[in-house]
Amino acid sequence: MATKKVIAICQAGGQFVTNKDGLLVYTNGDAYAIDIDHETSLTDFRSELAENFGFSWETMTLKYFLPGNRKTLITISKDKDFKRMVSFSVDAPNVEVFVLPEESKAMIVSNMPASRSSRTTASEAVVPVVSAGDIVMGDDNDGDITTNDFQIDMGPVMPDITSPLPCDFLLTDDKQHIKPAQQWENTITGVDQRFSSFAEFRDALHKYSIAHGFTYKYKKNDSHRVSVKCKAQGCPWRIAASRLSTTQLICIKRMNPRHTCERAVVKAGYRAARGWVGSIIKEKLKASPDYKPKDIAEDIKREYGIQLNYSQAWRAKEIAREQLQGSYKEAYTQLPFLCEKIKETNPGSVATFVTKDDSSFHRLFISFYASISGFRQGCRPLLFLDSVVLNSKYQAVILVATAPDAEDGAFPVAFAVADTESEENWVWFLENLKLALSDSRRITFVADFQNGLKNALPLVFGDEHHHHAYCLRRLAEKLNTDLKAQFSHEARRFMLNDFYAAAYATRPEGYYSSLENIKNISPDACAWVVESEPHRWANALFEGERYNHMNSTFGLDFYSWVTEAHELPITQMIDELRAKLMQTIYTRQVQSREWAGTVLTPSNEEKLRKEIELARSLQVSRPHDSLFEVHGESINVVDIDQCDCDCKVWRLTGLPCSHAVAVIECIEKSPYEYCSRYLTSESYRLMYAESINPVPNGMMMAEEQPIEGVVSVTPPPTRRTPGRPKSKQVEPLDMIKRQLQCSNCKGLGHNKKTCKAGSQVQTERQD
Repeated sequence: MATKKVIAICQAGGQFVTNKDGLLVYTNGDAYAIDIDHETSLTDFRSELAENFGFSWETMTLKYFLPGNRKTLITISKDKDFKRMVSFSVDAPNVEVFVLPEESKAMIVSNMPASRSSRTTASEAVVPVVSAGDIVMGDDNDGDITTNDFQIDMGPVMPDITSPLPCDFLLTDDKQHIKPAQQWENTITGVDQRFSSFAEFRDALHKYSIAHGFTYKYKKNDSHRVSVKCKAQGCPWRIAASRLSTTQLICIKRMNPRHTCERAVVKAGYRAARGWVGSIIKEKLKASPDYKPKDIAEDIKREYGIQLNYSQAWRAKEIAREQLQGSYKEAYTQLPFLCEKIKETNPGSVATFVTKDDSSFHRLFISFYASISGFRQGCRPLLFLDSVVLNSKYQAVILVATAPDAEDGAFPVAFAVADTESEENWVWFLENLKLALSDSRRITFVADFQNGLKNALPLVFGDEHHHHAYCLRRLAEKLNTDLKAQFSHEARRFMLNDFYAAAYATRPEGYYSSLENIKNISPDACAWVVESEPHRWANALFEGERYNHMNSTFGLDFYSWVTEAHELPITQMIDELRAKLMQTIYTRQVQSREWAGTVLTPSNEEKLRKEIELARSLQVSRPHDSLFEVHGESINVVDIDQCDCDCKVWRLTGLPCSHAVAVIECIEKSPYEYCSRYLTSESYRLMYAESINPVPNGMMMAEEQPIEGVVSVTPPPTRRTPGRPKSKQVEPLDMIKRQLQCSNCKGLGHNKKTCKAGSQVQTERQD
């Protein structure tokens, strides 16, 4: 595979056309054929394309189709993407690569929304073309820069003798502030200049005033005409525009370009609207989605002399993102169409939503048929339930059910978007999950014991049809919190280590030994552990099968997908998660083809090989029916008929332990016959046998006719609270922050200087 050549048919200069089947077809343009393999680098490939097509390799975008899928284009942005394309296409006769040169950025961003009412207003604008040191900022916490937010002291004004307008000036200490605005000097050229809308004219006027450095106010500002004058008293500068008769065009009818104002000191109420700042940063945000508010504020200050605080920059970023990605509000209205299209393009899938009485969004459940079939056909009856808080415009949380594949990779089975994590929402999620899976097996759920899950699981599945294994990490966190005020750092560290030892112990005696160690430190802590229902988290006492998975925070891949997409409108976020899952399934399909001739998956083959090595030093005694004694460092009993060993490793992992392997070889059978079928390569392939198909995007949704009888969904009434949501913590809880201990009273949580007991003793001595 490493040396096999793939023919890349590289095309450029044409255009994509969607045929009647919804497939993308590339027409016209030029084409070249290039041989590539795993040794080819992306840089060399780009260089050859640049030489053939005459593009700059730094500005070209490369895209390709996955084999058998001509509806979704995949972008190549780094070497890893290029290598993946080669791997996907190695069995295909060729791969089509489309070379798209990036378009140059527009000089003027048009079609900005109007922000004025139809009445006559006195909106003002001043051009902040001065050094940052001359700007004094305040903040009225309204998210905009207003008169009370800053004042600009320009000092002596030096006219620009090269400018036709006498009031233009240059910076004397930092000319960088006017450089970005120079492109706006000719946004207004004079009488008879035409615009497509009043919004475009206002935007051009706004930029023109920044480039030429003057303040203006509206005399008339309605849907028929706009009349503007210079704010300086007595200055003759004027401009008026109105609609061109019998057309929708806006035309400048009058303009006096002459200024006579002297602006030695300007203290103005320029309203640097968030929408305007958003339009400025939109292109940068498109190129760098991780553009931080702090960097936005620094760039706006450096380039335009306007100082924004963090909240103003953050709100401007939200507006720019909405301009790029679409409206968050409109995305909710598309949910009925999205659910219908998911079920139409992926038959057998479940996609349903619920609204509140006022038609506002409540919750959405999605499970693709590929996930449902994969869980039924090749997955262990084991599911991890967890939640992820969304950093979106509206308050929301994702509830997710994830299964492990044979290689312990995360396989999302179903997910839901809800307004909050509650028992009611978990019950609704589990009811839809049960209906979608229709699985008769007794499923083990590894999940939290809080937020309603403890009651929701038996309510939906019944005690006889499920096992609920508590998430060990959440228990350890609660234990640490409850003991924090009573014990020192060292004492809690020892108790947590013993708690983990009790959980992972495979035999009851190991569990009780660790419990006794906790009791020796604190009987109260031991009582806490006993009352925490250890039969739901301790390996030695748990009745279900969870294959040694102790924490509900299993779906790391899914969490990273959500982190990348959680700021998108809801329909785009769902489609992004669908695309990630689609690509993951395809990647693992290709990966599993390389395992020809192996019974188990690679990691399980390695685990079994190690057990076989250990079994060579063990001795097996004569059997008593199906029971065998195995002698080594200890004596263990293996029940070959029940596939069990008293070390419990076989039952926990699904693979024969070294004691079982010794017995299996003694009876002249193969260890593979006693491995769990869920760990085989065949089960892995069955799990990823089905594919996920593309779903029409938001633009196509907007063009569709509304579905009759379906309510129009509105956003939830609650917006996300300020602040960054907590990220998932999946590392072991083996480090505890050291608490202060007072050297005076030996108490915790304070030092000698702030000790109340010490200050009280000192007061008594003074008395």
